[in-house]
Amino acid sequence: MSPTPLADRHAESRLKLAAATSKAVRHMWLQTDRSNLLSSWTGLLGGVLAVVAASQMSAAQASEPWLEQLLGNDPGQPQSDRLNPASLVGFDGTGRPLGGVLMAPLWSALRLVTAGAPIVQAMARGQLLLDAVVRTAIADTGRAADSVAMISRPAVTSYIRVVEAGACSRCLILAGKEYGVSTAFARHPRCHCGMEPVTREHRPTPQNPKTVVDDMSAEQRRATFGEAGAKAIAEGADPAQVVNARRGMTSATAYGRTLQTTSEGVTRRGLAGKRLGDFQKVPGQRLSIAQRPRLMPEEIFRIADDRAHAVRLLRLHGYLY
Repeated sequence: MSPTPLADRHAESRLKLAAATSKAVRHMWLQTDRSNLLSSWTGLLGGVLAVVAASQMSAAQASEPWLEQLLGNDPGQPQSDRLNPASLVGFDGTGRPLGGVLMAPLWSALRLVTAGAPIVQAMARGQLLLDAVVRTAIADTGRAADSVAMISRPAVTSYIRVVEAGACSRCLILAGKEYGVSTAFARHPRCHCGMEPVTREHRPTPQNPKTVVDDMSAEQRRATFGEAGAKAIAEGADPAQVVNARRGMTSATAYGRTLQTTSEGVTRRGLAGKRLGDFQKVPGQRLSIAQRPRLMPEEIFRIADDRAHAVRLLRLHGYLY
């Protein structure tokens, strides 16, 4: 029975939130003055940031209620170790501030215009990038919240990958795969997949990739695996052998940087800043910020020695109250 109805609704709700956010931001993108792209989009950016940040908060706030409804209360979980939803708002999955990330579609459009492309084509390309950025930011925030909320519950030992309708070939062959609770979630931009926790009492039956593929129509297989891939599968080839599962798949923060950090929430007012300490005044800024780097959740999962270590680091860096 995987995903369970509750897990399915949780993933579907996040997809709808991402789609609604993308639609709202797209409407703002279309208001950009094409005769003055830079100053126009810069003027709209405050509103765009507010919309995306509000959706990130909604995605993060949905995790704890979902787990409580799905698993009930965990007597082994300290009351202090509750997800801090606000800690995941204001930056993307790599830790970059949203303001800079949301400028990328404009830079893309301007490069095309400078290269001689028609303004209509340049804006359309920028809109596609904006859609990918917004949807990925919402999905990454929601999955990070799920991960942090799950690892704070001692009863959760692992999670299974839940593949939703319309998933790409790389995700389909990972359907139902089980991972340790502190393992970072592998995804690609605009990934639809989610996760479902596993406990001693709650053991959902994992999806079977072969069954998922067998249930697809010939047309769906061609759209997902390509003409040659669909033909190979029809002739008995293992879908996992047809697809390079690792191509384009990464955890949200694994982009080759030495240390995945974020500068959000590290002032004296922020929970993470209060815990990290060692404040220093930065020229040109009103508030002092902590000098110790604030790690992203998935970086914490990567470097933690064990689960207890991961929980301590999540608490220190402000992701748990």
